[in-house]
Formats: sequence, structure tokens, C-alpha cells
Amino acid sequence: MIGLFDHLVRPLLRRLDPEAAHGLALHALKHAPLPRPAADDEKLRVEAFGLTFPNPVGLAAGFDKHAEVIDPLLRLGFGFVEAGGVTPKPQPGNPRPRLFRLDPDEGIINRYGFNSDGVAAVAQRLAARAGAPGIVGINLGSNKDTVDRAADYVTCVAALAPHVGFLTVNISSPNTAGLRNLQQASALDDLLARVIEARDRAAEGGIRKPLLLKIAPDLSLADLDDVVGIARRHRIDGMIVGNTTLTRPDLRDRMTSIEQGGLSGRPLFPLSTRMLAETYVRAEGAFPLIGVGGIDSGAAAFAKIKAGASLIQLYSGLVFRGVGLIGTIKKDLLDFMRIGRLDQLSDAVGRDAAAVTAEPWPA
Repeated sequence: MIGLFDHLVRPLLRRLDPEAAHGLALHALKHAPLPRPAADDEKLRVEAFGLTFPNPVGLAAGFDKHAEVIDPLLRLGFGFVEAGGVTPKPQPGNPRPRLFRLDPDEGIINRYGFNSDGVAAVAQRLAARAGAPGIVGINLGSNKDTVDRAADYVTCVAALAPHVGFLTVNISSPNTAGLRNLQQASALDDLLARVIEARDRAAEGGIRKPLLLKIAPDLSLADLDDVVGIARRHRIDGMIVGNTTLTRPDLRDRMTSIEQGGLSGRPLFPLSTRMLAETYVRAEGAFPLIGVGGIDSGAAAFAKIKAGASLIQLYSGLVFRGVGLIGTIKKDLLDFMRIGRLDQLSDAVGRDAAAVTAEPWPA
């Protein structure tokens, strides 16, 4: 079924405007008769944040922004799905066009600007699937016109914590003015204190949902020192490294590369992997990491794991490789484990981190 989906739907999607293609993909997933995936090999199981993931391959936030197709996505074989970003009030995001494919580079630029149905609508959809299988996370954002950004995150945590497996505080989107300022030490310290308090208040039966922090790959190493130090002090459950980048490496599609917004896909891989390794050595095992950015093969996924990721997420790779990429990565990871004589993926986590941080900085 997945092969048929790729064969029939992907060629059509590639001929459409990128945002129209995204909408059609969501529509197809809502109506495709996808069977439940086969059980994953036990060797792919990952324990992280107090949760048991059947495999380490997750869908990054940004695809299912409004939590509309969570269960079909899980049936594609993902080990977990992160929906969102979600803002307290509905907002349309930035004007179109706001999504651009860089085909020669296998990259994407977006400047969506947290287009969201709002927390009430998303909470209703999540509540409707109560008891359904699968690990679901929710990515939290802030409204464009808000005065107190931390209060927006508190609102989202209170409304959504009962319905998800984990919560992600996204302070790294480049498309909402001022949002990345929350990565600065004093602002981050206040933000984490308030959202952790909200998470604890929302705990049902004493079960506190894991709280993750998603950072930008564009941080300076000095700022990364502060971010990781504050995260450790507040005892957050994990970090996601990282979001899209405002930098523009040497891209072949020079016309499209001038578009404003965050760059993702293959061109992001070197920078995001370097920042992942830098974060790993600073975290010193205090919490697990999720590696995101440019994963389009099993080799890229395994490189993220060796750089410090316990779990990985992808999105742009699906645009250029199709949903068959999910199964390919899982198969390749098992092959890499067999070659390396690894009994579990955790044996590979971070083994190359120190070496990666010693390499020249990515161009």
C-alpha cells in the first residue's frame, strides 16, 4: 500500500504548488485505506523520556499542523508523530506563497508563521482519539500578536497535556518575529519555570508529561552553553535539535534560495548534525535528544544517532523520497546494527559526538 501511495500520489504532488501539494497529501491520508503496519523489530525499540518507542523514526512537527491525520501517519510506520505547532488563538500565518521547494538541492524553505487552528480545535481532535495506540507529541507555539509569549505556552500546556505523550516548547521558529529571543538566557529561564509549573499542574494521576525544548541550529556555541545549562537546571526531559536555519549554504537553486524563511532538507544536515553533537556533549547524559534536519536515508539517520540522537525526526525527506523512506530507514538501521554488532540502538548514541565537534565548522 505504501509503495502504491508513492507511485500514484507523489508524481502528482510534485507537479503542484508546494502548499497545495501539502494539502492534497493531508487529504489523501485522511481517506487512504492504510492497514496497520507490521510490528517493528524489537532491536529498534527505544526507551526515552519515560516512554517506549517501537522504533526511533518520528515525524517532525510542521506536517500535521492541526492534528488532523495522526492515526494514518502512525500507520505509515512512524515510531511517533509530533503534531503542531499550535498557538492559543487561531491565526492564518504569513501570506502565500510561503513554501518553496529547492529541487536541485532537495531542500525546502518555509515561512508559514505558525498558521494554526488554535488550541481549542486541536485539543478537541486529540481528545477524540483518546485510548488510540501510538505515541503523539504536540509542538507548542506563540501567537504573532501576543504580549506575553510565555503565557501562550502555559495556555497550550494546560489545554493539551492531558491528550498527548509529550510536549515540545518550540522557541526556534524563524518565522515569528521575536520568538527566537526566548532562547536568550533570562527569557528562557523564566519561560521554562512557567511551563514546567503548568505541566506539573496539568498532571493527571501524578503522571507528568515529558517536556522537550526545540532549539535553532543557528545558535552560537556561547548561547548553546546557556540554553543547555538552563535546560539542565530546570530538569527538562529532552531537547530537539533543531529547527530550520536562516543561513544559506552553497545552494544550486540560487533563485529560490533568496526567499525569506527557514531552510530544511538535505542542505540542513551538516549544520543540524554539528549542533546535535555540540548539544550532546554539553548535556552529558542529563536527558535524551531528538535529532532533526536533513534525514533522507538510513545512513543519515544513523549518523544522527551516532552524533547524539536517541530518536530522529524527518519531514522534508518525505517530499523527495516518499513515505517508503520510513521503512527504508528502519531496515538500514537494523543492517547498521548487525554490521556493528550492536544489540540495541542506544549502544550507538553519541559514539561519534566528540569527533563531530572536532571537525571544521560546516560551511
